[in-house]
Amino acid sequence: MIDPLNIASLLPIAVTLVISIALRDVILGLFLGLLSGVLMVYGPNPLQAVNLLVRDYLVPQVIDPYNAGVLILLAFIGGFVALMETSGGGEAFTASVKRFVKNTLRLQVSAWLGGIVVFFSDLGTPLIVGPIFQTLVDRIGVSREKLAFIIDSTASPVAILVPFIGWGVYIMGLLAQQFEVLDITTSDFEGLIGALPYQFYAWLSLIAIPTLAFAKFDFGPMLAAEGRAFLKSTDICETPALKNSELPPRAKTSFVWLPLVILGGVLGLSLGPLGFPFVAISGSDFRAGLSTAYVYAAVSLVLLMAFYKVRSTMDSLKVYLNGMGRMMHVAALLILAWALSDLLSEIGADTYISSVVVANIAPGLFAVLIFMTSCLISFATGSSWGTFAIMFPLIVPAAFAISAPLSVCIGAVLSGGLFGDHCSPISETTILSSMGAGCEPIEHFRTQLPYALANGFLSLIGFLMAGFYPNAGILMVLIALQGLAIFSLRKHVNMK
Repeated sequence: MIDPLNIASLLPIAVTLVISIALRDVILGLFLGLLSGVLMVYGPNPLQAVNLLVRDYLVPQVIDPYNAGVLILLAFIGGFVALMETSGGGEAFTASVKRFVKNTLRLQVSAWLGGIVVFFSDLGTPLIVGPIFQTLVDRIGVSREKLAFIIDSTASPVAILVPFIGWGVYIMGLLAQQFEVLDITTSDFEGLIGALPYQFYAWLSLIAIPTLAFAKFDFGPMLAAEGRAFLKSTDICETPALKNSELPPRAKTSFVWLPLVILGGVLGLSLGPLGFPFVAISGSDFRAGLSTAYVYAAVSLVLLMAFYKVRSTMDSLKVYLNGMGRMMHVAALLILAWALSDLLSEIGADTYISSVVVANIAPGLFAVLIFMTSCLISFATGSSWGTFAIMFPLIVPAAFAISAPLSVCIGAVLSGGLFGDHCSPISETTILSSMGAGCEPIEHFRTQLPYALANGFLSLIGFLMAGFYPNAGILMVLIALQGLAIFSLRKHVNMK
């Protein structure tokens, strides 16, 4: 194994980022980054390296219970989304709301609200909300990249702020383990709730969308993308399912809202006996319940289309299976990203980053270092959940030992992990948001990065303040600074 305190442990992620950005092919970047890491660990034998890569890194990701649950859930989501795309419900929805959504402001706010309403799955949000708004953004002149930014800024940020869904359950499980070891009387639920006001990045990401929409302000690569969309040059982001299929003429708006109502209802019926949403449930139970809900939502849509004679049951089944097949691309990306994350931990990349950043820090500066370290690890691995698993065993005992504000430190881990995830071209949310919006992952990464960096900078200021003077009111200060910066920059640009 490579010395965990060696900068060479960062080579696989460097290869991944360079290839992904240079060739705009994330799968190739992930594969070559993973292969470079295997060669580092086991020696320069390409034949053996590929053998070990498949046997020891890819296969374990597929059979891992958590990963398998995610892949199965993705397959159900893919089938459901394919049905919704080809049902004509999105077109009917567009026709019904076009009297309200007449401009870019209303469109962006509507997509933002849609991402908040579909709060129960960060994986499902992009693939539900995105396809519904694809045709509408093309007609009004909003870029697919902007749509991807909107749904990415609601999917994970909303999920991480809701304590009774998968994210919250996972985080509380990590906290509970540390609290028990340290004999801290605070419960894991209280620890997560106490950190809510200090999840600066999640709140700023959510608030930025309507603020930017009302200000009618964009900058960086997003400004160019919006210009292309305004000129109707959106051909590069056409979604094949919407471009090549003839949408049924008897489609109804109920094809959109009724299956989603059934999805929410079945989810509640499946998890209600377990205490949901008032009692934390396991991630496996939640994924099973959500998978069941997607199956019933798909069945309801199939029956609706058959009832209105839009599509026969057998045709719908073919569409459903094709939709599941379309998720193979996403599944390959996720499997490679998971494998690379495990490899980076194995060769000590996370340990190296932590040892460099987190060492001999004053209590007031601890939250800032936690935020920066979490960001770097999440960016390098593309996994906020993996970052949480790495950081909580490090920061909870350290914060307890040096009397740093624990709620602020927990919020710094969560904010840093989410910030790095938003900045990474290999993260799950980047991949799924770009797919849901119908644009290339690298284009979504390029256009979102300046906004993520701006919110990350504000979050850094917030943790610098909260580390010395922990107060929930700091969040309001940051939101005010964000709004002031957006409207001031808009005014400055307009004066030129």
